[in-house]
Amino acid sequence: METKEPIGELLVERKLITRDQLNQAIAEQNRTKEPLGSILLRFNFVESEAQLKAILSEQLKVPYLSDQELKPRKDQRLKELVPAEIARAHLILPLERSNRELKLAISRRPDLMLIDNLKKMTDCEVMLVLVNEEAIKKAIGSFYGSTELVEMVTSSEVSKASETYDDSPLVEQVDLEAAALGEGEAAPVVKLVDLLIKKALDDRASDIHIEPFQDTIMFRYRIDGALYELPPPPKQFHLAVVSRIKILAQMDIAEKRVPQDGSFSVNYQDRKVDVRVSTVPVIHGEKVVLRLLDKRTELLDLNTLGFEPHQLRLFEQMIRRPHGLIFITGPTGSGKSTTLYAAVNKRKSTAINIVTIEDPVEYQISGVNQVQVKPDIGLTFSNGLRAFLRQDPDIIFVGEVRDQETAEICIRAALTGRLVLSTLHTNDAASAVTRLVDIGIQPYLVAGSLILVGAQRLIRRLCKKCKEPFSVSEQIKKEFGFDVETIYAAKGCSECRNIGYWGRVAIYEFLPIDDHMRSAISRNASLDHLRQVQRDSGLETLRKSALKKVAQGLTTLDEALSITYE
Repeated sequence: METKEPIGELLVERKLITRDQLNQAIAEQNRTKEPLGSILLRFNFVESEAQLKAILSEQLKVPYLSDQELKPRKDQRLKELVPAEIARAHLILPLERSNRELKLAISRRPDLMLIDNLKKMTDCEVMLVLVNEEAIKKAIGSFYGSTELVEMVTSSEVSKASETYDDSPLVEQVDLEAAALGEGEAAPVVKLVDLLIKKALDDRASDIHIEPFQDTIMFRYRIDGALYELPPPPKQFHLAVVSRIKILAQMDIAEKRVPQDGSFSVNYQDRKVDVRVSTVPVIHGEKVVLRLLDKRTELLDLNTLGFEPHQLRLFEQMIRRPHGLIFITGPTGSGKSTTLYAAVNKRKSTAINIVTIEDPVEYQISGVNQVQVKPDIGLTFSNGLRAFLRQDPDIIFVGEVRDQETAEICIRAALTGRLVLSTLHTNDAASAVTRLVDIGIQPYLVAGSLILVGAQRLIRRLCKKCKEPFSVSEQIKKEFGFDVETIYAAKGCSECRNIGYWGRVAIYEFLPIDDHMRSAISRNASLDHLRQVQRDSGLETLRKSALKKVAQGLTTLDEALSITYE
C-alpha cells in the first residue's frame, strides 16, 4: 500500500527540495496539469529521475530497480502473458513469473484498473517494481522488437507443435516448405531453423552443432573457437529440424543411414553467407553440423589478419616472387585458407593468370579462376593440377596437399616457373618440411622448390569494453620476457555475451628457406635440427608471436599459453 504522504512532502522532508521549490512546482502543475515529478525534473529541482523514482518507490511501497536490473526473463513466455501493444501503451514490462506471481515493471503511478485486468488476463498476482521511464521504453523496444532462440524454443507455439511430432517419418506429418509463407504463417520448425542461423550470425559463430541424445537434442555454437550450448527445443523436433536443413541443402531427407553433404546460401544484413551442411548417423539419430562461411571482402585483407609488421613485409615479399612453393600450416580451423585467399586477393591483376583448385571453394574472388574438386567424376587435386599446367598459370592456389602425387605436381609447377600456394596439416613450420619428405618427396626437390613455410593459429581477442588490466609481476616478466607493466585479463560483459573475448586474431611463425635452411633440408636433417636452425636464425615462434599479442593488450596470457607451446 502506498503512504498517504504526498511525494512533494517526502522530498521536502528528505531536504531534496525546498518548500519554495515545491510551491513553485505545484503552481506550475495547476497551470499545465503535468505530473509533479516531470515538473520537478524540468525545473532542475531534483538531481535526476533516479532520485525522484527512489522517493516514489518509498511512497508507493514498491521496490525500485536500477536500469541494469531491468532484464526480462526470456524463457517464460512473458510476451504471451503481456502483449506488446499493452506494454507500449501503458509503459509496463513483465520481468519474470514465479508460480502464480508476475513481476511487473512500471515507471509511473500504477493504474489500478489496468493492474486488475492484468491479474485476470494472466491468472497471476501482480508484484510491481518501479523503474526509470527512459529505461523501460528502451527495454520494451528491445524485448518486444526481437526474438531470442530461448523464447522460440519455450514458446507455446513450439510446445503445441511438438505434441504432433513422434518418431515416424516427418514428411508424412508437416510441410517443411512452409518457409515460403509469411513469417506469421510459417511452421514452427521453419522459424526455429531460421532463428538458429540468424542468432549464429549475430553471435559470430563459425559452426552450428545439432546433436541428438536419448532424451534431448543439444544445440551448440562454436564462437571464436570454443563451443557454447544453447537452449534446445523438445526432442520431438529433432527429425523436423534435420529434415528442414536437408531440404535447404538439397539433400535426401529419406536417407538417414549414411553421411551426407550439402550447402545453401543466406543473405543477411547486406552480406552473403554460405552454409555447408554435413550429416552423420549416430546412435540416437543424425548429427548435423552447419559451417558458416562469411563472404565479407574485408576478411581477405592481409593488413587485418594479425601479422606483425616484419612478418607482413616478409610474406608480401615472398608472394611477389615469380616462382616457388609457399605452404601455410596449422590444424583445421586455424585460418590457413583465409591467409592464402588474402594473398591471392593481394596479387590478383589483369596481368596475372591465377587459378585455384579447392575442396570446397570457400570464397569467390572476382578475376580468379576457381575450380571445385569433384572426386566422383575424377576431378581430383592431382588431375586438376595437371590440367592447370596447360593453362599458362602464373599463380596456382591448391586448397590442400594430401598425398604424394599432389605434392609432386606442386613441386614440379614451382620448379618450372610458377608460384604455388597451398596448405598442410602440421603443428609448426619446420614440421612441414619433414612431412613432405615422409610422404615420399626427395629432400633435394623440397629444398629446391620451397621458399617459405608459415604456421598459424587463431587466438581469441579480448573484449575492448570489459578487459581488466593488472600489473605484471617480476616473475612473469622474467619468465615470459615482458617489457610492459600491465597486461589484461578477460572479464565478460553484455557486449561480448559475458565471454570476455570478442573475435579472433591470427598469430604466425615463418620459416623462410634461405641457403642455410636449404642445405639442412638437402641433407635430410631431422626435425629437431631444423627447429634449431630456425631458432639460431632469430625467427619468431608461435609462442613468441602470441606473447607479443599479450603485451599489446589484445589477448590474455592464459589464452596465449593454451594455444601455443615451446
